[in-house]
Order: sequence, then C-alpha cells, then structure tokens
Amino acid sequence: MALRRRISETLRQWKAKPNRLPLVIMGIRQCGKTFITQQFANDNYKHVVYINFFKQEERKTAFYGSKDVDTIILNLSAQMRNAKFVPGETCIILDEIQDCPEARTCLKFFKEDGRFDIIATGSLLGVQGYGQEEKKRRKGGAARQEKGSNSVPVGYEEIVEMYPLDFEEFLWANNMSEEVINVLRRCLTEETPVPEGIHVAMKTLLYRYVAVGGLPAAVNALLETGDMNAVNTVWQSILKEYRSDMVKYADDKDKPHIRACFNAIPKQLAKENKKFQWSKVESGGRGVFYKDSLQWLEDSGIIRRCYNSSITGLPLEGNAIDNIFKVYTADIGILVAMLGGSTRADILQGNLGGYKGAIFENLMADTLIKKGQSLYYFQKDSGMELDFLIRYKGECVPVEVKARTAQAKSIATVRKHPEKYGVKHFIKFGDYNIGRDGDLLTLPTYMQFLLNLEPEDIVLEPIDMDALNSLAREMLKN
Repeated sequence: MALRRRISETLRQWKAKPNRLPLVIMGIRQCGKTFITQQFANDNYKHVVYINFFKQEERKTAFYGSKDVDTIILNLSAQMRNAKFVPGETCIILDEIQDCPEARTCLKFFKEDGRFDIIATGSLLGVQGYGQEEKKRRKGGAARQEKGSNSVPVGYEEIVEMYPLDFEEFLWANNMSEEVINVLRRCLTEETPVPEGIHVAMKTLLYRYVAVGGLPAAVNALLETGDMNAVNTVWQSILKEYRSDMVKYADDKDKPHIRACFNAIPKQLAKENKKFQWSKVESGGRGVFYKDSLQWLEDSGIIRRCYNSSITGLPLEGNAIDNIFKVYTADIGILVAMLGGSTRADILQGNLGGYKGAIFENLMADTLIKKGQSLYYFQKDSGMELDFLIRYKGECVPVEVKARTAQAKSIATVRKHPEKYGVKHFIKFGDYNIGRDGDLLTLPTYMQFLLNLEPEDIVLEPIDMDALNSLAREMLKN
C-alpha cells in the first residue's frame, strides 16, 4: 500500500532547485527509502535507471577504476541493455550505496558532469568505515584505504535523513482527515479540551501506533490484515535484518559487543534509573569494551542517546554531559518488538506492567527524533529527574511523560524553585485532556506530534549604513 510520507515534499523541493546536487537519503533500514525514491522518480522523470548494490553485485564493477561519467555510463549500458541514459530526462537511483563506496565517490563527478539526476539511498552511511569489509573480501586481504577510492564527496551531495512513519503519518495512513488534525491544533493553540469523541479515538490510534511502530512494512501489515500476528511476523524479520547488519558491516572485534548492547536496551530502560550502565550490558562490562559498539548502533540509526544536562537552561547541546546518557530505540516499534509479540496485546489492553514507563518515554524520544531533535534530560544525584528537556518557543522547557494520570514529583520540585532552575514553563504528557495549571501545561500523549520545534524566526532590523557613514564623516570633519 502506498503510504503518504512527508519526505515527498523534500524530494519535490530538491527537484525544483536549478543547480541541484546529487541527493543522498540516509535512514534506518526498512524505513521506506527504496519505495519513496522509486515512486518519486517514476512520477517525475521520463526514464529511471534503478541499481541495487546489495541485490545486483555485478553493478558495482561499473564504478571501479575510472570515475569518468561516460565510462561509467558505458559500463552500465553494457550490463543493462534496456536502460536509457538521456541527458535531462533520466534519474539514476543508487540503492544500498553503502555496499559500493566507490559509487558514492562518483557522485562528485556526476554533479560536475550535470547530465543526470542522482538519488542515492543507504542504511548505514553514518557508520564509520562503512564498506571496508566488502573491500576486504574483494581484495582477498586487509582492506586498504586507496586515496579517493571511497571518500565522501563533501560539497557535491545533498544529504537528508528519512525516518520511519511518525504518528501524524500513521494518522494519514488510517485516512484521518486534515480537518481532524486542524481541530487538534486549534485545541492546543487555544488550550481548550479536545471533544470527547475525537479524544477517545486519538487515544486508540496512539496505542495502535505504539504497538505497531513506524516501519512501513509493519504499518501495511496492520492496515491490510488488521492482525497483530501479521505485524509480529514482519517485526521478527526486521529484527533479523538488523542483527544481520551487525554481523555484516561491523568490525569483527565489535560484533559480539554490538549485539550485547542492542539486546540490553529493554532492561536498561526498565530500571528506575534509566541511565545507560555498561555493567548492565554484561556482567563486569566496562565502557572501554562497549563504547565503540554503542556508537555503531547510533551511527546505523537504530538507537539514539539522550544526554543528561548539567543545568535546566539553553543551549542544550552546550550543557550536555557526554558520559551520562539514556538510550532509546529510534522507532518505538523496535523496543516493542524486542519485548516480544505478546507486548502488543498488553499495550492495546493497557496491561504494561513494569515497562509502561519505558515504553512511553521511548515514544516521546521517537517523536523528538523524527522531528530532527537531539535528546536531553535532567537528573541530579538526589534522584530528581526531568524526562526530557526541549527548546520550545525560545526557552528550555522540561517535559514529563506519564503512561497514566500521575503526579510529576520532579516538576513539582522545580516549580517551587524558579529562581534556582530558571524554568518558566512546563509540559506534561499523559492520559489526560488539555489543561493548564499556571506554568504547567498538561496534554494528552497523542498530542506530542503537534509540538512545533522549528527554530524561532529571527528577523534582523536593517542598519542604515548611509546614515552611519555620514555621521562618521561629519565627526571627522569636526
């Protein structure tokens, strides 16, 4: 089923640029990169040449050796007899480009040549040294970094990140109209309760989203069958792919540690103190053994760290403590799948037990990640913790997340001491309708996707340089 994706607008904007660069779409495996690029290219170009370096290994040879575009096109034409390379009318899709680093190097030369539009996609392009295992196998020995052989063409490509479906895209997939979403936006703006009928339906849809996650194959399984067993089958396959990548693309020394870090995520989030602890990965574990492995998982897009901030203030990045962090999965569906298929039934029935806090915190992380945000929280040695800190309307705003209606003790503490923490506004998500208590805004959990986290508009007042220069001249005369 064709799903409406917000990245489609990004692709249209790219196509409209008169001097566009080759486009590189990065994203976690199975987030829909291949489908959306093929759909877009077929709708906007007369000819499309599609190459999948994972499935069509023979295509890699066209990019070995000479980087001259004519030579590459000649090589591809010999392999693909029906392909049409027409200047200005052909889009070349290079799928799974992480399996052919030489092809990414060639993006520079395609840009300089200018005859063909290029869209490349890859799941592991953020991983340091990607493609080296492939080079090792091809050379029959240690991988050697040949100058320019698989370098990233800095300045010759436009990179965008694609995410799994966020909750709004999931609503689109369920045929929710823009009118309903606009009603929710108006209720948020005016801080008035959501009508009960919409409120109940939205809670139901949110729980379905949590149970299914945002990967298109899982969403389609739900829409086409309405059967959570079908969703479970899809996720089992996806997890196998992720674990296979850990073996295929990681350095040999890191492979067992990567899996150990990945498998430890649910129990890390189940703790009262959700700070990631190396000793909880494996007995006696230390950061020196696992830090590279955790970095691999983050670079691959599977997980995201949430850093503890030293203060409740801006800039969030500048106040982050590098070695104190929590770890969330980049899509809520990954965490739920790791907890087992029966967890979906528990979510839909409201029986989450000890994991409900972890799941709903990860849902908030999911929302922020898909809005392109970095993750931060605040915790003191006393145990006081604010689940998330966000930049909202130019301020540092603490966000608390509750699976059910509950008091947020840490927010209450911070609210009592505004002079100490410098916080003016708070947001709490939970099983409520919209409400306001002074500086605390309470929102239903399903409204997370409506937070506007775009940078504030900064309009600079013009400086009258003529008047300034005239004033200086007058002063010098006198």
